[in-house]
Amino acid sequence: MADDSTEFDDDEEMEVPNEWLTTLSDMSMLLMTFFILLFSMSSLDTHKFTESINAVRNALGGESTATMSGPVSTKEMSTLIEQARLKQRILGEQHRVFDQFRSYVSDKGLQGVVAATLEAGKITITLPAGVLFAKDSVDLSASGKDQLKKLFDFLIKTPGERINIRGFTDDQPPGPGSRFRDNWEISSLRAVSVLRFMLSLGLSPNRLTATGLADLEPLYPNTTPEHRAKNQRVEFALERWIGE
Repeated sequence: MADDSTEFDDDEEMEVPNEWLTTLSDMSMLLMTFFILLFSMSSLDTHKFTESINAVRNALGGESTATMSGPVSTKEMSTLIEQARLKQRILGEQHRVFDQFRSYVSDKGLQGVVAATLEAGKITITLPAGVLFAKDSVDLSASGKDQLKKLFDFLIKTPGERINIRGFTDDQPPGPGSRFRDNWEISSLRAVSVLRFMLSLGLSPNRLTATGLADLEPLYPNTTPEHRAKNQRVEFALERWIGE
């Protein structure tokens, strides 16, 4: 009898995109939360109910009932469900904004100039300091202002994002005769310069903050001139404004 099975060579296998795994994991987390709550409410076992609530609360980063007195109230359960829904909504919105930004970068020809990542609901947009500032300067260059104008055109359309502008340097201190005391001062002044320029273009001041982080959080080891140049950067950290 003929074998009905069909074999495929490894070379003929098609590579399947796996972007859907992120969405699937988020949906699974939310569904698990609801199933745990439904299961616990269907039983009168107080111990089992408390364990279920603790599992949901821990997943949301909250306090366990073991450190709290009294039974879990219906109001608290509703709060946990609402927190899970809000978290999923925020993550979904951030994925949408991130995809829009990647398309915007492609349309404006900013590949190789602007980089962006999405992690735990935070979008980080990175520009090399050399694109925005002349060497050892904290004043925006003309070309740097042009790049920020392009970024502004996107950010003005995302009113639900709070933006922390973060300045970074490498590990080399300012040279002899520099008017700057240290890298903390340089990174802070650069972040403030970018913030003030974005304000001048029309971004709302209650959306913006500025932070100088000197040589903290390097992207690469400060072992070569190329790595140091990449560590000198300005980041725009976008987080969803819950009020929106």
